[in-house]
Amino acid sequence: MNDDVRKPQASPAAAQTREERLAAKLRENLRRRKAQARVLGSRDDACGDGPAD
Repeated sequence: MNDDVRKPQASPAAAQTREERLAAKLRENLRRRKAQARVLGSRDDACGDGPAD
């Protein structure tokens, strides 16, 4: 189990640090999702399963 116990924020500086960590995680997640979408998109292009016009 996770031993990380949530504690109330003691100061605004701690809250800012938390916000910075969250922002960094969001950016990392966005990069990962974009990379995944590019891989899936290139896979779709390579297969040629799209509509035949």
